[in-house]
Amino acid sequence: MLVLVVGPSGAGKDTLINAAKAELAGDRRFVFPRRVVTRPVVAALEDHDSVTPQEFALQEANGAYALSWDAHGLKYGLPQSIRDDIAAGRVVVMNSSRAMVAVALKKFPGTVVVLIGATPEVRAMRLAGRGRETAAEIAARLSREVDVSIPNAILVDNSGDLERGKARFLAALRAFAAN
Repeated sequence: MLVLVVGPSGAGKDTLINAAKAELAGDRRFVFPRRVVTRPVVAALEDHDSVTPQEFALQEANGAYALSWDAHGLKYGLPQSIRDDIAAGRVVVMNSSRAMVAVALKKFPGTVVVLIGATPEVRAMRLAGRGRETAAEIAARLSREVDVSIPNAILVDNSGDLERGKARFLAALRAFAAN
């Protein structure tokens, strides 16, 4: 199955995905594909392949992506290899955008959404720590209304320490693999 990990910026999606990836290393039931993104990689924060918008468009036109979407002025893509992983019964876990949930559900029936949340105060601290945005940009990002009404989404609160958030996230992933 495809597991879309969504949530507002600063909720800790990448952190939880990276922690789960490390914890589940060697467990062939789980796959954590690398996204392709039209943004340079910040190694400590994200795990993706970076391409130019022109390279992305060419790859997309050549059918390189099982899923692709736009968010925050960037292009994102998931490799076609996830189709084989899903067909083999693996749990494919990926950081996603709420905006593309409907498309993913249509392309991959049985897709599950895990919504990672955190308090605005925690998110503000995390966003500032990333160093990618100014204080004004962070304030604007936090002031946006966040739609959390994704039907049947599994909610994981990641406002506290990493171990607590990681335990909640891993419990959800392991439950998916057990089904």
